[in-house]
Amino acid sequence: MRISLLPFFLLALPLLEIAGFVIVGREVGALATVGLVLASSIAGVLLLRYQGFGVMARIRTEMAAGQNPSRHLAHGAMIVVAAILLIIPGFISDIIGLLLFLPPLRDVAWSRFKGRIVVATDFSTGGFRGRRDRVIDLEDGDYSREDDLKRGPDHNSPWRRLKDD
Repeated sequence: MRISLLPFFLLALPLLEIAGFVIVGREVGALATVGLVLASSIAGVLLLRYQGFGVMARIRTEMAAGQNPSRHLAHGAMIVVAAILLIIPGFISDIIGLLLFLPPLRDVAWSRFKGRIVVATDFSTGGFRGRRDRVIDLEDGDYSREDDLKRGPDHNSPWRRLKDD
């Protein structure tokens, strides 16, 4: 039986954050402690904006090339988590957030969790571009629910001619 440490960590984190406030406040003073907390929140917002746009550009480039953008999507998610941890008041969450902003640590985290994540789109066939030929464009008079119920199935319908892959 494997015991998860996550619930214990989530319960202990607020107590550790309070202890961190007390220790830092004792060393640098209350006003400086509040200033550090505000500075880390502003840094989180700025880093999210700067690195978030970079990740979005890399995702767009990967998708345009028909490549799998899952690594960049995971990096983007970790950047959002890191920014939230920086915005939340507390020094321990700030340290964890700053560590998540480092690309080598994000790569380690991604290599650990990528086996548990499933990408739903097949990018080897061109991603979404390969499915455009399956669109059936109907005019206003081509379809009516009442007519279908009266007539029954139409064997010449374009829906019947569409073959599944």
